[in-house]
Amino acid sequence: MTPPERVAEPTAPVPPVPPTPPPSGAADAADARMPRWLPRAVILVLALVACFQLGSWAFHQLIGLLVNILIAFFLALAIEPAVARMAAAGMRRGLATFVMFLAVFVVTAGFLALLGSLLAGQIVAMVEGFPGYIDAVIKAINSTFHTELSRLEIQESVLRSDWLRKYVQNSASGVLDVSATVLGGLFKLLTIGLFSFYFAADGPRLRRALCSVLPPAKQAEVLRAWEIAVAKTGGYLYSRGLMAFISGVATYIVLAVLGVPYAPALAVWVGLVSQFVPTIGTYLAGALPVLLAFTVDPWYALYVLGFVVIYQQFENYVLQPKLTSKTVDIHPAVAFGSVIAGTALLGAVGALIAIPAVATLQSFLGAYVKRYELTRDAESSTSRRRRRVRLPRLR
Repeated sequence: MTPPERVAEPTAPVPPVPPTPPPSGAADAADARMPRWLPRAVILVLALVACFQLGSWAFHQLIGLLVNILIAFFLALAIEPAVARMAAAGMRRGLATFVMFLAVFVVTAGFLALLGSLLAGQIVAMVEGFPGYIDAVIKAINSTFHTELSRLEIQESVLRSDWLRKYVQNSASGVLDVSATVLGGLFKLLTIGLFSFYFAADGPRLRRALCSVLPPAKQAEVLRAWEIAVAKTGGYLYSRGLMAFISGVATYIVLAVLGVPYAPALAVWVGLVSQFVPTIGTYLAGALPVLLAFTVDPWYALYVLGFVVIYQQFENYVLQPKLTSKTVDIHPAVAFGSVIAGTALLGAVGALIAIPAVATLQSFLGAYVKRYELTRDAESSTSRRRRRVRLPRLR
C-alpha cells in the first residue's frame, strides 16, 4: 500500500540581503583623496600672486622714470607745432628740434644771467645795510610798545642760542644730501630733455610705429587723439603765457609805484616762476620782490606781500578759471578739480599736466558722444524765465 502524497507547503519569500558596507578605513581614504584640479589651482594662484608682487615692485622702482617720460612727452607736444612748421619749410626735423631746444636754453640762461647781474649789487647792499634795518625796526618797536630792546643784546642772545648751534650742525651734516639732491635734479633734467628731444624729432616715426600694429579704424583714432593732444597742450601753454604776462605787468606797476629797484627784471621773474613752477612757484616768485622792497623800506615789503597774496587769490578764483576754460575749452570747475586730482596723484607734475590731459581726454571722448536736438519742451524750459508759482491760501 502506497503512502499518500505530501502536499507542498507554500514557502515565505526570502528578504533581499543588503549589501555589505565597505570597511571604515577605505571610506576615509576615499573622502581624503585630493581633487586633481586643486594642485593646479594652488600653483596658478601662487604664480599670479608672484607676478603681481613682481609687477608692483617694478612699477614702484620705475615710477620716477615713467613720470619723467610723461613730462617729456608733454614737452614734445608743446613744441610740436613749431617743429612741424620748420620741417614743412624744408628744415630737417632733428635740426628743427635742436633749434627749438637751443632757443629755449638761450632765453632761460640769458634771463637768469641778467637777473643775477642786476641783483648781485642789490643783495650786497642789502646785506651791508641789514644792521641799519634792524636798528630801525627795534626803534619802532621801542617807541610803540615802550620797551628798551637793544640790537647788541638781541645779537648776543641769538648767537648763544641752542637752536642756532643745532641749525649749524644740521646744515654741516646736510651738505652731502644737498649735493646729492642737486646732482639728482640735473640728471632728471637731462633725462627729460633727451626723451622730449627724441619724441619731438621722431614724432612721425613714433606715430607710424604705433599705428602699424593697429587696424585701420584704430589708426585714425590714434592720429585724432595725437592731434587733439598737440592742440590742447599748446592752448594750455598759451594760457599760462598770457597769465604770466598779466602777472608780470601787475607786478611791475606795483614795484614801479613803490620805487623798488630792478622792477622790470622782477616783473619777468614773478610772471615766469609763478606760472611755470607748480605748487611753490607763487611763493618762490613773491619772495624776491619782498626782499628787495625791504631794502627800500620795511613797510614796502609788507605792501608787496599784501599785493602778492591778494593777486594770487584773484588769479586762482577769477583769472585762471576764465583763461583756462577759454584756451583748453573745459569748464572752470573741471579745470580746478583736475588740478587737485593731478596734485593728489603725481604731485607738482600732476598739477602741471592735469589740465591739458583732461582737455585732451574730454575732446577725444566728445567725438564719440552722440548729441541730440532738444525737444520743444526741453528748449522752452531751459530758455524761458522761471515763473513764481503762487499757491492758494489755506482757509
